[in-house]
Amino acid sequence: MGFRGEALASMTYVGHVTVTTITKGHLHGYRVSYRDGVMESEPKACAAVKGTQIMVENLFYNMIARRKTLQNSSDDYTKIVDLLSRMAIHHTNVSFSCRKHGAARADVHSIATSSRLDSIRTVYGVSVASNLVQLEASEYNDSSSFVFKMDGYVSNSNYVAKKTTMVLFVNDRLVECAPLKRAVEIVYAATFPKASKPFIYMSIVLPPEHVDVNVHPTKREVSLLNQELIVEKIQSAVELKLRQSNDSRTYKEQTVESSPSSPYNPSKDLHLNPSGSKLQKVPVNKMVRTDSSDPAGRLHAYVQSKPHTSVASGPNLSAVRSSVRQRRNLNETADLTSIQELIDDVDRNCHSGLLDIVRHCSFIGMADDVYALLQHNTHMYLANVVSLSKELMYQLVLRRFAHFNAIQLSDPAPLSELLMLALKEEDLDVENSENDDLKEKIAEMNTELLKQKAEMLEEYFCVKIDTRGNLSRLPIILDQYTPDMDRIPEFVLCLGNDVDWEDEKCCFQAIAAALGNFYAMHPPLLPNPSGEGLQCYKKRKPLKNPVDIERYPNDAGMAIHPREVIV
Repeated sequence: MGFRGEALASMTYVGHVTVTTITKGHLHGYRVSYRDGVMESEPKACAAVKGTQIMVENLFYNMIARRKTLQNSSDDYTKIVDLLSRMAIHHTNVSFSCRKHGAARADVHSIATSSRLDSIRTVYGVSVASNLVQLEASEYNDSSSFVFKMDGYVSNSNYVAKKTTMVLFVNDRLVECAPLKRAVEIVYAATFPKASKPFIYMSIVLPPEHVDVNVHPTKREVSLLNQELIVEKIQSAVELKLRQSNDSRTYKEQTVESSPSSPYNPSKDLHLNPSGSKLQKVPVNKMVRTDSSDPAGRLHAYVQSKPHTSVASGPNLSAVRSSVRQRRNLNETADLTSIQELIDDVDRNCHSGLLDIVRHCSFIGMADDVYALLQHNTHMYLANVVSLSKELMYQLVLRRFAHFNAIQLSDPAPLSELLMLALKEEDLDVENSENDDLKEKIAEMNTELLKQKAEMLEEYFCVKIDTRGNLSRLPIILDQYTPDMDRIPEFVLCLGNDVDWEDEKCCFQAIAAALGNFYAMHPPLLPNPSGEGLQCYKKRKPLKNPVDIERYPNDAGMAIHPREVIV
């Protein structure tokens, strides 16, 4: 792990290099200088301390263009400090010191110690070291020989940082492993609120022949044999350790004495000196709270007095933590039996072959305005994007039931006007105005119905309808995706006409289907529609014997609307 020979030889061509070294047991050392890749003179005897010192000066003195790229020395120095900090916490038997030229103190200064935690405390600070927990993991094969061994430290729930710090050594070599880092970050995001950014130190030991160090030009990244097994094992160990450490989370508390309410006197904001002259007004946030009636402590007036003898029984911390995890893990949010039954229906009717195709396919491109060309293994498939997107949105509504983020409409839309637009759109004879009164009555009835169901729609589906009958908020079903707002009238009409409000399961299923149809990707999916598939979506004449059409599962396990199937 010493200085790489080819790098040292290269530096002699672009800088002034001086090497001073002494062998153990000798009375003096030797010093030699290099210029332009050659030795200036024979090594000369000199006084020296034990070891070897390599000094590089005037870097790129003979390469003006390359030297200009090093004008911002602060960025390079930051990288040097980061590198030496990582080396210092791993090689605990070596002392490290890094000081910028002209600075009074060293930015990195560690001493040889037997405790890695002490090294982390010295380099990264007490706040980091005090919030670390030790971690170990290993795996052995059938012949009882180890596949890998790992020991290290990870931050607990009390650690707070803006970015992830991961120090990874594989066989004592400082490297990076993106899959491992991503796996650990996923555990932290799922375990702690606000997706905490962790501090991670890991040292992995495995047979040298199981490490490929030539996957990156700078050898910064490595590839490991059985990498998926190693990552999964370490991820499980981190998750188990975090679950255990989460119970020991601490919070800083401050005891506030309550006081009876007192009127606020603005004159107290002006402090007087002994002579009676007014001084400059002191900002409230700068004042010392010496009296609960003082403006600096005016919030105390709203604190109600409680007897100190009885301890208020608050919610169990484990229950609160479980609730937070449920909001982050959508699979745990189906508290209602009807929603769970709908999800079970989807899982039970799922076609394994179709699921494998959708999960592992590669998108080739759009064949026309409706169909997409997909590749799975050696087969090519034409997929109806509209039907797939409807089913995706339907299932996401069930999975995110009662846990939606919101899309706020800039201008609330009156339900009556939306319903009239939808009813006129469905009328094949646009010029006929005889049924306008009937349409207005239907719109009025549906508006009153949706206003009655507004509380349930907002709580479970984040569809907000105010008391005036205006639609002002819609759910976010798929992150960073906004539906076609021109289809809002059709969506509102579906809520009014197609939902059975008496049966809970049928009600939730119909609302989820309406949302799925609204948020789906409808044709044309391309700017200039020309495909034949578009003909299947043009307005049709009403059937002579209309029947109620409901969602049902087909052979592939996708619950789709019969009139949306493309044969």
